[in-house]
Amino acid sequence: MTQLTSLPAWRALTDHQRAVDPLHMRELFAADPRRFERFSLEAAGWLLDYSKNRITDDTLPLLLDLADQVGLGDWIDRMFSGEHINNTEDRAVLHVALRNLGGRAVRTNGQDVMPGVRRVLERMGRFADDVRSGAWRGYSGERITDVVNIGIGGSNLGPLMVSEALRPYHAPHLRLHFVSNVDGTHLVETLEPLNPETTLFVVASKTFTTLETMSNAAAARTWVLEAFGEELAIARHFVADSTSAEEVARFGSDVANMFEFWDWVGGRYSMWSAIGLPVMTAIGPDHFTEFLAGAHDMDEHFRSASFDSNMPVILGLLGVWYTNFFGACSHAVLPYDQYLRRLPEHLQQLDMESNGKSVTRSGDAVDHATGPIVWGTAGTDGQHAYYQLIHQGTRLIPADFIAPAVSHNPVADQHEKLLANFLAQPEALMRGKTPDEAATELGGVSQPCRDLLAAQKTFPGNRPTNTLLVDKVTPRTLGALLALYEHKVFVQGCIWGLNSFDQWGVELGKQLAGGILQELTGEETGPHDASTTALIGRIRQFRAAESR
Repeated sequence: MTQLTSLPAWRALTDHQRAVDPLHMRELFAADPRRFERFSLEAAGWLLDYSKNRITDDTLPLLLDLADQVGLGDWIDRMFSGEHINNTEDRAVLHVALRNLGGRAVRTNGQDVMPGVRRVLERMGRFADDVRSGAWRGYSGERITDVVNIGIGGSNLGPLMVSEALRPYHAPHLRLHFVSNVDGTHLVETLEPLNPETTLFVVASKTFTTLETMSNAAAARTWVLEAFGEELAIARHFVADSTSAEEVARFGSDVANMFEFWDWVGGRYSMWSAIGLPVMTAIGPDHFTEFLAGAHDMDEHFRSASFDSNMPVILGLLGVWYTNFFGACSHAVLPYDQYLRRLPEHLQQLDMESNGKSVTRSGDAVDHATGPIVWGTAGTDGQHAYYQLIHQGTRLIPADFIAPAVSHNPVADQHEKLLANFLAQPEALMRGKTPDEAATELGGVSQPCRDLLAAQKTFPGNRPTNTLLVDKVTPRTLGALLALYEHKVFVQGCIWGLNSFDQWGVELGKQLAGGILQELTGEETGPHDASTTALIGRIRQFRAAESR
């Protein structure tokens, strides 16, 4: 296999970066009044302004050459056609089938998966309607008022984020809760204000053996049994998102209320599947269908648009540009919408679990940087926390700014103030402040102080940003946004030669934890390094002292 860094496009981009590096975006904007028109596009309800990037007219064609030389178009076709592009697990990658509302057959292993997808979606809809209407009742005959999702990873982060983002669409009589951490505090604090008679648990685990999830589920089961004293109560207060009917039945949940999904759905892509059941219950089947439709809109754009006007492709290539040619190590996601406050958290898993790898899909060590560290928070909170680093720090940190033009909660002029900051920060990051501008601001300050303060108030600018703007955060526009980032991550994985759909790096810690779990309550200690052995001993001492 040809190393990525030996491709002609890579070498051309390396040379091009040297030419672009001394250029300042302030001058690029001054020289081109149409820069926004030339470096922006719209898709699936979203406007992407990528004009505030360190690019010239030559940059995108060179990046597109790189995409062509790695066969990006072929990889996109292979994913949508159901080929087993997850080669280490020998699986197709078909989360796009979960939101395929266009009637197109989607085949893998010679079978159309769409009848099964539609069947599960219809069952989810009937169940959600029953809970919402009160047709589904708890063991004592009470209506459900609280739904608790028990899962971890993609079975938690995705639906939690979507639930928060679509809170304006929740049924007012239903409250949604999420428990993920195996720390008992998470479960205890969640259950403390709830009534077992009106609480429904959705246990989300593909195998129904996930350590954290099943530990929390077992504790929740005990809570329900203590309230009712009847095993029959479990079936009225627990449903399952799983593929293992045997394990679900062993738990005591009715297999008739098990909602299946498939091995071609990765955890971090599973919110579109039965894992989205709590979300559907909260917002209703019609709004959930709109959520799927928005993702489908972006899928169709990704499949059909030419690469030079393809939003996921352009975002992905810009990320490669900064990661590999400017040495950027992280990427900030900055949503100016309180409902989107958990978006960076979800994207951390999506991006870092997908592309945080140092081995190509063929098993070779990479000779280039791969996935960045993804981070961020909502709105102006970040401005008063870490924007200092983005503006004046020594590291280049590309950032995505995301906002709706219209708020679900207009209070006086607060949304206008929010949008003013949303627009001002990318402009400031692009423009910066020159020493002369800083000195002029200081006016009559004495010369020694002026020199000192001018140096502190000067910052270089030329910091790249993307701006994503939408009219309003709705189920449909949210679905499109999340699909946009999914495809962006896939594009980057293709460029870097990675399998973006496995996550072997997390397995060793899980294996070691299984052994250590036994050692924490025993007297013997396994063969560990001196540090781990000492820490196990100290934990035993603390626990023994606490029990006395």
